[in-house]
Amino acid sequence: MVEEFHELDERGVVGLLISIRKFGDVTILDLRGRSTFNDGERELLSSRLEGLVANGVRKLLLNLADLTQIDSSGVSIIAETYVSLKQQGGRLRLLGPRGRVLQVLTVLRLLDVVESFEDEAQALASFQPLGYFARP
Repeated sequence: MVEEFHELDERGVVGLLISIRKFGDVTILDLRGRSTFNDGERELLSSRLEGLVANGVRKLLLNLADLTQIDSSGVSIIAETYVSLKQQGGRLRLLGPRGRVLQVLTVLRLLDVVESFEDEAQALASFQPLGYFARP
């Protein structure tokens, strides 16, 4: 099941689209568009992440491959979610940051703290205990 949420800007154009899907016990958020403070996307992203954590999600993968822009407020939301999950025994990973998003995450040093992957299968495997996929 995929849930989708979006935020329209003042021109009626979608600024941020969030699709939520599950793979086993991992919740994946596919982010498309931009996440900036001035356009209202901050509240959309924040409320979705807070809601998921409040409802017991402990393994969260943020797919940033189609996110075209993020500012410090978006990075702050990701960092806050990372800390919240870690305090509750959960984990957050990033998938496929590119272009401007990768630059911002690098400059703000979030990638020094939060693991990032280019391949979804590897990202999903990183949530499992060592040896989980090993055959007896």
